[in-house]
Amino acid sequence: MALSGMRGLSVFISDVRNCQNKEVERVRVDKELGNIRTRFKNEKGLTPYEKKKYVWKMLYIYMLGYDVDFGHMEAVSLISAPKYPEKQVGYIVTSCLLNENHDFLRLVINAVRNDIIGRNETFQCLGLTMIAISYSETFRLESMPTSSFTEKKVGNIGGREFSESLAPDVQKLLISSSCRPLVRKKAALCLLRLYRKNPDVVNVDGWSDRMTQLLDERDMGVLTAVMSLLVALVSNNYDAYWSCLPKCVKILERLARNQDIPQEYTYYGIPSPWLQVKTMRALQYFPTIEDPNTRRSLFEVLQRILMGTDVVKNVNKNNASHAVLFEALALVMHLDAEKEMMSQCVALLGKFIAVREPNIRYLGLENMTRMLMVTDVHDIIKRHQAQIITSLKDPDISIRRRALDLLYGMCDVTNAKDIVEELLQYLSTADFAMREELALKAAILAEKFAPDLSWYVDVILQLIDKAGDFVSDDIWFRVVQFVTNNEDLQPYAAVKAREYLDKPALHETMVKVSAYILGEYSHLLTRRPGCSPKEIFSIVHEKLPTVSSTTVPILLSTYAKILMHTQPPDQELQDHIWAIFNKYESCIDVEIQQRASALIKKAEDTEVDTAEQSAIKSRAALQQSSNALVVTDQPPSNGSLPVGQLSLVKMPSISSNADANSADQGLTEANGALSRVDPQPPTPSPDLLGDLLGPLAIEAPPNAALPSEQSSISGLEYDPNSVDALALAPLDDLTNSVQPIGNIAERFHALCLKDSGVLYEDPYIQIGVKAEWRMHHGRLVLFLGNKSTSPLLSVQALILPPSHLKIELSLVPDTIPPRAQVQIPLEVVNLRPSRDVSVLDFSYKFGSTMVNAKLRLPAVLSKFLQPISVSSEEFFPQWRSLSGPPLKLQEVIRGVKPLSLLEMSNLFNSYRLMVSPGLDPNPNNLVASTTFYSESTQAMLCLIRVETDPSDRTQLRMTVASGDPTLTLELKEFIKEQLVNIPMAVPALSSIPQQPQSTFPVGLTDPGAMLSGLL
Repeated sequence: MALSGMRGLSVFISDVRNCQNKEVERVRVDKELGNIRTRFKNEKGLTPYEKKKYVWKMLYIYMLGYDVDFGHMEAVSLISAPKYPEKQVGYIVTSCLLNENHDFLRLVINAVRNDIIGRNETFQCLGLTMIAISYSETFRLESMPTSSFTEKKVGNIGGREFSESLAPDVQKLLISSSCRPLVRKKAALCLLRLYRKNPDVVNVDGWSDRMTQLLDERDMGVLTAVMSLLVALVSNNYDAYWSCLPKCVKILERLARNQDIPQEYTYYGIPSPWLQVKTMRALQYFPTIEDPNTRRSLFEVLQRILMGTDVVKNVNKNNASHAVLFEALALVMHLDAEKEMMSQCVALLGKFIAVREPNIRYLGLENMTRMLMVTDVHDIIKRHQAQIITSLKDPDISIRRRALDLLYGMCDVTNAKDIVEELLQYLSTADFAMREELALKAAILAEKFAPDLSWYVDVILQLIDKAGDFVSDDIWFRVVQFVTNNEDLQPYAAVKAREYLDKPALHETMVKVSAYILGEYSHLLTRRPGCSPKEIFSIVHEKLPTVSSTTVPILLSTYAKILMHTQPPDQELQDHIWAIFNKYESCIDVEIQQRASALIKKAEDTEVDTAEQSAIKSRAALQQSSNALVVTDQPPSNGSLPVGQLSLVKMPSISSNADANSADQGLTEANGALSRVDPQPPTPSPDLLGDLLGPLAIEAPPNAALPSEQSSISGLEYDPNSVDALALAPLDDLTNSVQPIGNIAERFHALCLKDSGVLYEDPYIQIGVKAEWRMHHGRLVLFLGNKSTSPLLSVQALILPPSHLKIELSLVPDTIPPRAQVQIPLEVVNLRPSRDVSVLDFSYKFGSTMVNAKLRLPAVLSKFLQPISVSSEEFFPQWRSLSGPPLKLQEVIRGVKPLSLLEMSNLFNSYRLMVSPGLDPNPNNLVASTTFYSESTQAMLCLIRVETDPSDRTQLRMTVASGDPTLTLELKEFIKEQLVNIPMAVPALSSIPQQPQSTFPVGLTDPGAMLSGLL
């Protein structure tokens, strides 16, 4: 600002700077504002000089952070002044004090238009600059030595009203041949600003040819501004600007050969690097280049850029040359160049990640990560694996993060072992800020590319041992499930758990996993030294004083399982364990008290069951002597006694805590010394994983071997796998002697698409569901309707939620009267993204028939999505900002059920993914957006792009992006599952009824009608 000659303004600034504290400064400012207000009231007596001085003071006060709520009219009036000094002040102060929504701006439009269409080029530049100016920066003024910096953000001027009124005049200036290049350059940038606010100001049909002509401009300043405008135009609609593509290639050729480039546009020997970057960015919006001559010319230019860029000592030249180089690399990847050029790009990046300059190393690692999307260069990138691993030890954490992302992306079956071992070594010295991400990625890679399961167990246990504080519960839940579902792995896992417990200092997570594994499988180690039940109990019990209250219930269950597996029974060990249970029965912690009390109660029930079994066996022996049909209890082949499936204990409320939910389930396995007589053949003991991990619903590994044996209990064919495996396994295949009505899987899938319907039905009961979902909260009501004329007895319901859901179940009545209906509310809170589902373990007794069903609840990932409409101005910046794995994941999916684009759009909309028609320029692609809600991520925007092949509807390429790596992975896999496993009825999604067809007998209430008054 030119403030010379304004003595009053200079004195005021000096007074403010000399203030000793903020209070004195405020008094001085208030005094000056009062003086200015008084003078403005008598505006007729003000000279132009005085008005200009007072307006400058207002601007200075505003930039100090004080509110200036008057004087706007005086500032606006200066724009119409005939002289440049007053007009300049009017433009500057108006652009700072006002924003695009201010009422006074309507008074400015005519004055600005008069300057733009006038003959004075200086006034034209002032008007164009004020419209296009964009104050995204923050003004910081040090008002006094003792005060801190004051921040004040100001807004934009050129809004929608400006664009509608002034865009035609700005366009005339841009294409005018009589205007100086300076005015045309400002006109191009002004039109760009107006287009961003209101795309309708540029008529696509009319501007296509004009843009082609403007690209012939010889002035480099005008050409650079026009290229900025072209980038914005083609980002929204490239189809209309195909004629500009050859001109862009010619511009690159001109720059690459340094033909007719003025010296003032040559930066450290590089011809206009800004124009080169903008031109290559514009070319990336065109999907391909069909003309072979144009394509060949472009690749020659790119080859010249790749070969001519090297690292030099001058930092400024490095920055400019590498800006051009990395944009060229992005263009090479976009055009899917020949493998030879791709190899050359990777080799060049490999050289950059080894230099000393940190910025270049960072860019090299980031662009090499982007190169992973090109399938043919993975083997070439692996050659630089040693250097990438070295970057993990770089002093700069941002470089370490990029190296971690690159190693994660380049890992496959050939190098997984080396990479995971390097990550484990690095874990002990990594920054705390990186350890959680590092542990998660190491666990994912170990599971995905494990050469054998024993190696996977070793990796996870090392991971927990080295970084227990940063290992989430999901990781150790996962390794427990692998061990449970693979019998050959169980002895090895038990040995490793026993070895880790020998360490003097052990993380609590390691205590949990070791105790659980030993509780289940320590009986497989009885022949090893130091592995007798007493010794196992002793070494686990040593850890009890060192753990928190959340781990104590796990150890109590472990004691019960050790005691159960002790054959023959050890009275001394039994007395010791029961003494511990009795001690914790009065514990102040509710969950510990509940676990101890439940175990004691089960012990008492077992004694009664044993006496009953003896009497029943005596009667069976008498029947056998009379040649009657005999049913006996014979021990299974492994020599252990079968475990009975006893009824669950009802509790008023079921929370999502893993230990609390698993308490009742654990009781069943911990005390079943003898199984009840059943009219089915006896079977081996069911799997004990449900004791702890029943609520977690962890997905079983792809190659996990599932035991084929099944135990039949009370008329139910029971799968001996863990309850959490049931959450994703075909729960609906579990059959009772009472057969369900209808397909349970189809009912579940229908409820995933809508919020009310029938979950389960058999001849005696119907279970209806009505739900309401708001952000990461959900409220469901289960409607239990007795269809028969007799009461349903011994009604039991237990929710087995996965770890990412917190579910509270209200009290379930023990009896449902004849032809009556009860309502059971559930509260659901989503803690973090996951595809796992919760399970309702439901049972009841009708007469002498015991019915049990395990039903998946429709609290799936899509229920916590909220569709959101995203415009192209919002979508593309977000899409580009999420660059590469793990925030943006892409996968080619094969085996997709063939769907038309309309049917696929209906499917996406049903899962709360809003499809935006026309956002993707390719008519064979779909773009969708949604917002995911959870306690950990809050509101997280998710973007999805699906590229289909019209000639082969069984395959597609899907890209999912969000700001959370776990959310991106889970959402991608969720959508993939829906596309591959679509029921045949999905193409008619639009016809799916939103209310269930009630099948309740006369006199019972439909769930929808009952719930409407509750929600």
